Amino acid sequence: MATDIKDTTHAVDAASLLGLLPARPRLLALGEPTHGEDTLLELRNELFRRLVEEEGYRTIAVETDCLRGLLVDDHVTSGTGTPDEVMERGFSHGWGASAANRELVRWMRAHNEGRPAAEHLRFAGFDGPLEITGAESPRQALTALHGYLAAHVDTDLLPCTRATLDELLGVDDRWTEPAAMMDPSRSVGRSAEAGRLRLIADDLAALLDEQRPHLCTVSPAEDLDRARLYGRTALGLLRYHHWMADTSPARPARLVAVRDRMMSLNLLALADRGPTFVYAHNAHLQREKSSMRMGGRPLEWWSAGALVGAELGEEYAFVATALGTIRHQGVDAPPPDTVEGLLYALPEDRCVVDARRLAAVLGDARPAPRVSPWFGYAPFDPGHLADCDGLVFVRDVPQV
Repeated sequence: MATDIKDTTHAVDAASLLGLLPARPRLLALGEPTHGEDTLLELRNELFRRLVEEEGYRTIAVETDCLRGLLVDDHVTSGTGTPDEVMERGFSHGWGASAANRELVRWMRAHNEGRPAAEHLRFAGFDGPLEITGAESPRQALTALHGYLAAHVDTDLLPCTRATLDELLGVDDRWTEPAAMMDPSRSVGRSAEAGRLRLIADDLAALLDEQRPHLCTVSPAEDLDRARLYGRTALGLLRYHHWMADTSPARPARLVAVRDRMMSLNLLALADRGPTFVYAHNAHLQREKSSMRMGGRPLEWWSAGALVGAELGEEYAFVATALGTIRHQGVDAPPPDTVEGLLYALPEDRCVVDARRLAAVLGDARPAPRVSPWFGYAPFDPGHLADCDGLVFVRDVPQV
């Protein structure tokens, strides 16, 4: 059996990943089972470099705030801002402190230096402006979208003035109230002002689409793309705030589903731009339903990967990452009857696994699920083995 399993493995490189697929996908997604481990991000960086140099990929999309990500993209394409400013303001979730993320940004900027714009590497965040503790105000997205349209279309077509928008938005503290995540009554998301803003955001996004033939002639394509991002983000944030104010049992499931839908719309927009390498948690990228427990209750929702896969078919590919140990987090050697345990018994420190072939080798001997000793680590679900396009296995993740 061990020999048969070894026959499903390959070296970890871009060619091995793409060799598992029928054709180069528009979105090649690599998942991680936990956040915050630079060893995994360094592997991501190396794979992206090879995808750029050998396979023609030009964009990397990361699970970070899509609006903050614009600051990173401006830096890597034109040098705007200092590295310290970009790392502090360009990433959400605290990930600007990562040495591997800083190295990614440095390498992309160095690669783009002196090259024409058509050959530039691009950076994108594809998460919403959201944190576990709550959501941002829709001010930035709404005012940027309104400003773009006000500059390029007849003002009589706009659903409101900028002054009305500012009045309805009020102070940002209303939207970012930390207590609202646990107490729906503290959320502004179902106020009369929020309801009106949601209608205005919908009208602004519709106007952007209606005026697209005109906007294509008077505005750079990059500006129009950003305006569409502002429209998606404004609507997504207002929808998220709406569900933050909900008092029904559906509230947690709706919040995670709204977040992944925002992710999926951003990924589909990136797919239109060209081949993109995507990196996020496995749960956001898998084709199957995602699940977790919150407050002792099970939640299920369709991930961004499932939504994108339904739209793109084989032009979306998902490769999961599974780990052997993260000893500094209490994740010790895996049980031998798990997927991780079977791969841990092999001599390779890292390998790319043909997941469907491995599922065929195992046949009816389905591996057991691995139990996580730590909330931040999600073991690979053996039930998803045949649904992945591939699997990257990392034997040991040391503390950096």
